[in-house]
This record gives sequence, C-alpha cells and structure tokens, in this order.
Amino acid sequence: MFDLIIRNANLADGRKGLDIAVKDGKIAAIETSIAAEAKEEIDATDRLVSPPFVDPHFHMDATLSLGLPRMNVSGTLLEGIALWGELRPIVTKEELVERALRYCDLAVTQGLLFIRSHVDTSDPRLVTAEALLEVKESVKPYIDLQLVAFPQDGYYRAKEGVTSLSRALDMGVDIVGGIPHFERTMEDGRASVEALCRIAADRGLPVDMHCDETDDPMSRHIETLAAETIRFGLQGRVAGSHLTSMHSMDNYYVSKLIPLMAEAGINVIPNPLINIMLQGRHDTYPKRRGMTRVRELMDAGLNVSFGHDCVMDPWYSMGSGDMLEVGHMAIHVAQMAGIEDKKKIFDALTVNSAKTLGLEGYGLEKGCNADFVVLQAVDTLEALRLKPNRLAVIKRGKVIARSAPRIGELFLDGRPSQIDGGLDYVPVRK
Repeated sequence: MFDLIIRNANLADGRKGLDIAVKDGKIAAIETSIAAEAKEEIDATDRLVSPPFVDPHFHMDATLSLGLPRMNVSGTLLEGIALWGELRPIVTKEELVERALRYCDLAVTQGLLFIRSHVDTSDPRLVTAEALLEVKESVKPYIDLQLVAFPQDGYYRAKEGVTSLSRALDMGVDIVGGIPHFERTMEDGRASVEALCRIAADRGLPVDMHCDETDDPMSRHIETLAAETIRFGLQGRVAGSHLTSMHSMDNYYVSKLIPLMAEAGINVIPNPLINIMLQGRHDTYPKRRGMTRVRELMDAGLNVSFGHDCVMDPWYSMGSGDMLEVGHMAIHVAQMAGIEDKKKIFDALTVNSAKTLGLEGYGLEKGCNADFVVLQAVDTLEALRLKPNRLAVIKRGKVIARSAPRIGELFLDGRPSQIDGGLDYVPVRK
C-alpha cells in the first residue's frame, strides 16, 4: 500500500505514461502500470508532472509593497533603490512577515516550492533579517526558503554595511551577497567582491552576488567574482545574478570571460522580466533590452537558472509568482524558440535552479523527495506556451494545493479543455 500514486504521467524529460508511487515522503517507484493500491490516486493522463519550480533570485522583503510610500514614477532601477530606501526605515517586522507569507501562499498555488530570497542588510535594525528568518521557519512545511545577506546600498557604501552583513550571517542568514557595481568606485566594487568571498570561505557559506546589473560594458565585476571564486576554492558554490552588462560587452572580451566563468563553476541567474524592464533606460534607439548572453553561457556548459526577482514592489509593478511566466519571457528575449531551446529554458526553471540552490533529493527519480507538480499541459513546450493551471502541487507526498482545469485553452493537438476552473487551496502554515 502506497501513500500516493500518480497514474499515467508525462515527465519533463520526455518519458510518458508512467506511474509515480510515493511512500513516506519519497518516490518509491516510477514504472509503467504499477500494480498496487494507494491511499490516494491522481489521474495524470496526458498531463505533465514536473519537479517543483525553483526561484533562485527573489526579494521577499520588498514583495507586494507596490505604492509604499509612493510609486516609482520613472520606472528605473535607481529610483526603485531610492524608493526602497524611503520605505525600509519605516517598515515593521510584522508588515514584512505578513507580506512575505501572502507571497508564499501564492507561490504554493504556482508549484513554486523552493525560493532563494535576498534580504537587505543595509538598515542596521535588521528587521528584514528578523522577519524573513521567522518566515523561513513558518513556511518550512511547504516552501524551502534560502536567505542571502544582501547589502543593497553597498557593502562599503552603506554606513554600517560591513558590520550589518556580518550580524545578519550571525543571526542565521544562509548565503553571502553583494552588489559590487553599486559601490562608490570600481575599486571599491572589486574590494567588496574579494572581502565577501573571503567571508564565505571562512564561514563555509555559498555566495550569490548581484553583479553588473547595468548597461555599462566596463562593469566587469563578474570577472573578479570568477577569479576570487577560484582563489578561495568556492567553485560551484557561487552565483552571479543579473550580469546584464554582458549584453553590452564586446565579443572579444566575452570570449575570454565565459571560459573563466566556466572554470570557476559560476552559477548564472538572469532575471528576464526585470532585466528587460529596467535595462536600456538611457538608450533612445536602437534600445538594448539588457538580458545577459543566455545561449552562449549555456553552450559553454555553465549552469543557467532564471529568477523572478520581483513581484509588485518598487522595481517591478507586475509579476505573478509563476516561473513559467519567467520562462515564457526568456524564450522571447533570448530568442530561444527551438524545441531543444525550450527544453533548456524549462530546465532553467527547475533542475538548473535546484543545482544553483544545492538542493538534495530534488527530481523525479526513485529515492528523490516526493515533491512535484501536475500541470494542465501535455509536455514542457506546451507548459511554457500556456502557463497552465497547476492541477495538483505535492510536497513530501502530500497534496498541498489543487485547482481544476481551465476551459478555453487550445492544446497542441487541437483538443480544447472541457472542465470549468476553480481553486481549492488551504495554506499549510498555522
């Protein structure tokens, strides 16, 4: 007797018509026509069953704060930073917790069960760290939340940036962050990368830096990050987020840079929605869109994963918590519309992001944790096109969210869906 069997599922890697049996929170078997009973069964005929979505780059302390204390009129990155700087000193721990938990409820309905969130450490009160450490514990039954100590105003530039980041790590924040391109000078940026990598090496922690989020082709802190990664023996434990300056770099320099990044095992995290919204703001026409060189990085063997980054906050007034929306945009901006391209894009929302986060037991194989999502789509290509309903979201073998199929969708084989929609979700947190 199994706890759960998903019947006749299509898997993201192309396997079709398989049963997935779950026992004690683990995948006990993946076979054709498992001849056994279960306490609960889900018919997944012609449905895609995927590992959960993973967001490797998000700002949960700012999420759902749109309009507080005012709107970002220019829509630029710098005004967004300034606006967050106005809100941060007056925000309360209770408000931060409430907004973050609301977002986590949304994330679960989207099948998003693993999130890495940056936590601004520039305010020495560190209410952001206190709040999100509380949220991390609260959502543990259904979301694995990693936290990055992120000096939004600059590790050296902020008045108490150095001590505040160390204090946040002492409180239990998991990962060392940075923002070298926002320091006062290029030299300060270089020095911050060195110092932060040293801290990570000394503490045995990963690194995840906002790096070169600018249109300036001379912003080359990713080169320093790769070199320091090798110097401190951090290969595979370091992520460079955004890397939008690579969009504007000359090809000869990039031909040297990408092999260095590959040698360092850098995890690359573009954020397609926010990158194309905020970059190119000083251009007239032709106007750069700013997303980094996704295809070239993938072709060089680097691990590329996509982040949502923001939902309804000072930087981005839109967003849905749907990682398929992120992938859908990536297809367009990276011009990766081929069948194999789309499969790589889907991997960047799931298995690649799981690698970035260092997740153990992730995937759809026997012995893995029984975490997966049943989608109203026949395969990954259809999922990226339709951004379909999550018919069931399973965490450690328990269904934690359900929704009925939508009507009115036209599927690849021409079949329309027939059942009216609806949502049945009760948060697991108390």
